[in-house]
Amino acid sequence: MGRGLIQPTLIALGGRQLRLAELPVPLPLDELLAGEGPWEVEIGFGKGRYLLRRAAESPGRRFLGIEMAHEYFRRVASRAARRGLGNVLAIRGEALYLLAAVLPRRFAQAVHVYFPDPWPKSRHARRRLFDPETVDLVLGLLAPGGRLSFATDALAYGERVAEILEGYPGLRLERLPGGWPEGPRTNYEAKYVAEGRPIVRLAASVEEREAPGLHPEGESGVMTAVA
Repeated sequence: MGRGLIQPTLIALGGRQLRLAELPVPLPLDELLAGEGPWEVEIGFGKGRYLLRRAAESPGRRFLGIEMAHEYFRRVASRAARRGLGNVLAIRGEALYLLAAVLPRRFAQAVHVYFPDPWPKSRHARRRLFDPETVDLVLGLLAPGGRLSFATDALAYGERVAEILEGYPGLRLERLPGGWPEGPRTNYEAKYVAEGRPIVRLAASVEEREAPGLHPEGESGVMTAVA
């Protein structure tokens, strides 16, 4: 990857922790979390408001959460164990590394990304999850027919994400100016809504017969990096 990314360290599973170094890659998610329910992924779950609520509301589904901050990871893993949420798997690690080298492709029915770091400085832009050369990693988690949900209060970044997604073959994009049907999904969102701060919310669906490939705008850069 060549960007100084930090390799993942831990998986929290049912109140216990496993080291990723001891597991095969791509991760055998269906073996780690038993069941036949569809998978949902939240990248950067923070304090876990949305991840834990969704897992409690939907016991038939399985949820994978990714978080870099150790304190948030520890807190959410502990809460999931205390609440008996056996359908949650939490990974601590750098998202781009996990998406590129650890997780399987096209396994998730839904991917959630809420208020990610916009990396506003131009020299840091390629660290974004939604850059033409990295967005393929995010969309690559989605099975055909899968859905991406995204929100940010960084308006310029949000418009750039919309532009990137609109240029993706086989992707159908929808804006949600009125918010999510059930209200704010994260602590940040609840705070920003109370403050009256504008928020860009996007929902993108992968066409049933399609699966994400490389973004046309970033294809040359990705292929150069691979070569």
